[in-house]
Amino acid sequence: MLSSRRAFCFFSLPLLISLPALAPRAQAQADYPNRPVRLIVPIAAGQATDILARLVADQLARSLGQPFVVENKAGAGTTIGTDFVAKAAPDGYTLVMATSAGFAVAPAIYARLPYDPVRDLAPVTNVGLVIQTMVASRDAPFDNLQQFIAKAKSGAMNYASAGNGSTSHLTTEMFLHQAGVPAVHVPFKGAAEAQPQLIGGQVQFMFDALPAVLPQVRAGKLKVIGVGSAERTPLLPEAPTLAEQGLKGFEAVGWIGLAAPAGTPPAVLDKLNQAVGRAMAMPEMQERLKALSFTPAADTREHFGRFIAGEIGKWGQAAKNARIAPQ
Repeated sequence: MLSSRRAFCFFSLPLLISLPALAPRAQAQADYPNRPVRLIVPIAAGQATDILARLVADQLARSLGQPFVVENKAGAGTTIGTDFVAKAAPDGYTLVMATSAGFAVAPAIYARLPYDPVRDLAPVTNVGLVIQTMVASRDAPFDNLQQFIAKAKSGAMNYASAGNGSTSHLTTEMFLHQAGVPAVHVPFKGAAEAQPQLIGGQVQFMFDALPAVLPQVRAGKLKVIGVGSAERTPLLPEAPTLAEQGLKGFEAVGWIGLAAPAGTPPAVLDKLNQAVGRAMAMPEMQERLKALSFTPAADTREHFGRFIAGEIGKWGQAAKNARIAPQ
């Protein structure tokens, strides 16, 4: 009997010693956040992603009672800001607006990416989708997918992109591979440089994010051949998807979400996920996203993690189809 008591005390002692150390940590997680939180935006100020980040930061501050301070750390296709957060303390006080460019496209085009988006970062939630949209000048001799394919098979076709390895480049190569037609790539230094050439007819078509092309579509300078979403978008309901026009299963969307350094306590991640979910359910937030041409997409941490893994595979395959060697 005595030996049993001694054994109990012996094995219980480490647990009893550890309890005081665990208590403050648990309390800190319960009190999170108890000081300002940094929200790193890996894109320059003033762009749609930055505006969306500031909307999210404002709602998180209202919901959780502490300032969420937006800091722009742009450069290298969003990888500078993303890497900064990947290396930050996993305490929930440094977050990043996760982008499809930094999480899914970058692994396909950079051989020495300084972070692993799956290993080094913890998904919190998706926030908004940005639909890749196939557009042509208003005078292009095709108005839909089938007319485009017929034209591409009968003669040389070229397309613009925002540059080698850009999302617009990889989206187009993924599209051409599935459509089974060729086209010559004409890269530009950014979508802003490519768009005037497309409007002028120097290049025949292009994929770009819906927010970037929507003003020119509404002005009648560009026409939509198809959108890359799985379903028609309420942002442009008259535009058919490429999938419904015969390119079954085709889907190409950019996305903006929220992530934290790997190792951030699950309780903190859950609190952030729930706060964003509440914000995205607000009608006024949905209207603000719509005005920015984003589709609301808040979801669970688990689903967002699976989504990111799938996106990494998809864009990696697109890079292989385009014969882009990681550099």
